Amino acid sequence: MTKKISPENLNSLVNQALAIESESALEAGALGFMARAMVQATLPHKKVEGSHFVRINGDYKLTLLAPPDIGLPYGSVPRLLLAWLTTEAVKTQSRELELGDSLSGFMRELEMVPTGGRWGSITRLKNQTARLFSSTVSASYQDKAQRAEMGYRLTDKSVMWWDAKEPEQAALWRSTVTLTESFYREVVEHPVPIDMRAIKALKKSPMALDIYCWLTHRNSYAKKASIIPWEALAMQFGSNYAQVRQFKAAFLTELRKVVTVYGMVQVEATDNGLMVKPSLTHIPRKAD
Repeated sequence: MTKKISPENLNSLVNQALAIESESALEAGALGFMARAMVQATLPHKKVEGSHFVRINGDYKLTLLAPPDIGLPYGSVPRLLLAWLTTEAVKTQSRELELGDSLSGFMRELEMVPTGGRWGSITRLKNQTARLFSSTVSASYQDKAQRAEMGYRLTDKSVMWWDAKEPEQAALWRSTVTLTESFYREVVEHPVPIDMRAIKALKKSPMALDIYCWLTHRNSYAKKASIIPWEALAMQFGSNYAQVRQFKAAFLTELRKVVTVYGMVQVEATDNGLMVKPSLTHIPRKAD
């Protein structure tokens, strides 16, 4: 049985969808980008024990390795960070990115409200930033004829001078993050255009974020309808589910949120899998 979306959540998504339909991302200053390597296969949705994680999308495999004492990134925060990093790199064409004068200012960029304490958003951001920036990514493609692999860390250096106890206070020095050359080249040469308003609307669900980025990217090149089996989707989006039917139920719940925000997409759930029909991408090609 699939979970229902609460009336409050649905109403919020509908309002944000209407705003997106009334003005393009470029006109609204909401044109963003996501790293292609993280769209074809994705990060963990929930905390994963250990320091090794694999997602598979057909012939494509994404592997994450993390220091055992830090752990793997998971949830919505690393996805929001990746969207911000990729967007800034594409816009500035620079490996060194400035994170803003204050912690609260940067959190507002991510649509996060600063809250303290052990379970607060400040602690969560610091924890997930450490996990993401210290992880090593391996992206590989292999079929019967060829094999290609690229491995890299996301950052060479990150310097954050913010005071977690005084999130509004401006720091004396700049807080910056420097992307590795390999990751920088990947994101500026192969960025996936996204609408940051959709990212912010779906930010509470890591799976919904993944589905949105995947669908708008797929629709940028899809020429005909295709059915992706539920087993394949489970490997790509939810390999931590014990049974495929459990994954399917969770996926359909999150898909409803995505379809509400991304109204142009044409998808249909069948017994065998998800039928994805050619649709308008969420970002017009002229904005790429």
